[in-house]
Amino acid sequence: MASTSIPQKILARQHEITADFKRLVAAHVADVAAGRTTEMLEIRDFASQLCIHPTHLSNTIKLTTGQPPCFFFEAEILAVAQRLLRTTTRPVADIAASLTYDPSNFTKFFKRFAGTTPKQYREQLWASQRAENSELLTI
Repeated sequence: MASTSIPQKILARQHEITADFKRLVAAHVADVAAGRTTEMLEIRDFASQLCIHPTHLSNTIKLTTGQPPCFFFEAEILAVAQRLLRTTTRPVADIAASLTYDPSNFTKFFKRFAGTTPKQYREQLWASQRAENSELLTI
């Protein structure tokens, strides 16, 4: 049985949807972290912004990247959380709240995706920074 190829126009549109979705996710998570919005959007909300059906968005993202849309959403939240833990001394509970999580669920989320709790992540960073600083002082 002969397979039919997908027209270039359709492929280009799929990649455009994927790029637009990733851009919207990054902007939204940045807005949440900065306090410009207080609610996390859902995949259907991003689909609505892109004027497409949520199922079409999910299928397109999965087809073009091999990952579901939530993978990119969660990765962006994790990246922002790690940056906040790295660059601020704000309490973990405050960071959790700024990302619309309660502290317990934030810790579970963070541990699931980073492999360590937010507190352990921060302590490991501080320990490595202290080690680097002591090496610089002894040289």
